[in-house]
Amino acid sequence: MTSLQGRLIITIVAAVVLIGVALGYAVLAPGAGAPVSAALAGEGPRLQVLTNGLLSTVARADPDGPREVTAVRCDRAHAAAATVACLTPVGALTATSLVVMDRALRAGTTIPLTGFPNRLRVSASGRMVAWTLFIDGHSYAASGFSTQTGVLDTRTGRIVRSLEDFAITRDGRPYRNADVNFWGVTFGADDNRFYATLSTGGRRHLVEGDFAAGTVRTLRDNVECPSLSPDGTRIAYKSAVGGDPASGWRLSVLHLATGRVVPLAETRSVDDQPLWLDDLTVAYALQTGDGTNNTWSVPAAGGGQPVLLVPGANSPA
Repeated sequence: MTSLQGRLIITIVAAVVLIGVALGYAVLAPGAGAPVSAALAGEGPRLQVLTNGLLSTVARADPDGPREVTAVRCDRAHAAAATVACLTPVGALTATSLVVMDRALRAGTTIPLTGFPNRLRVSASGRMVAWTLFIDGHSYAASGFSTQTGVLDTRTGRIVRSLEDFAITRDGRPYRNADVNFWGVTFGADDNRFYATLSTGGRRHLVEGDFAAGTVRTLRDNVECPSLSPDGTRIAYKSAVGGDPASGWRLSVLHLATGRVVPLAETRSVDDQPLWLDDLTVAYALQTGDGTNNTWSVPAAGGGQPVLLVPGANSPA
């Protein structure tokens, strides 16, 4: 090889690298390894995840395969229809924000918030966005923590900054208490009905809410971080083992029509709001001892066993 040929090859390689940077993403090898290409077609159904805090997508049919990783950094993310939502990381001198984007990751609405990102959900239509922040404390297992849960209607622009402003019916009676906390919203198909967790008086309840009316009512105890199935008939959730969050959480599915509860095959403690991949499969994130996040899936009907779905990733959507 001549010196001129060598310089030419180096120039071409450098140009390709610069093009990849300009596109704003790289493609990671299976298991979130080193970048292997500067472009990926992204055809077919995709899963959105966070890879080391960066918004990413991977083929639904090959979740352990090549991964598009963008430059958009989020602490929590979720997406549905044409809406992508991101809770930005909290820095030493910065607060978090809710950023609502389109599929091309063009920011539309940005809402400055105070607190530490915890939960985030977009309704199936892409219209409604709900978030939960820790205001005081960083764990649902700790005592004395405080959360704030808000909702944005992207169509009308209405913002409810705290569900604590809603009228509460607890066990059939109007209820109000200073220790009320909400977290983990999931939306019904009409973009008005929703479910969430209400904590008060030492009990944690599943509540059903009416966004337009500004009301919630309790349905049953020990249901946290609900996730409504695509067909609207079941709720996947975590419940404290023995009613004590310090003992960890177990994933289960509640059948709304009958009240039947089906424990799922995942026996490890899952502190996450589960996600329905389809009517048969539930996904969730687990963190290893070294801090690595992995996304797993399990059959929604019980039985089977957990499957590692997307290694090195969390916040599946």
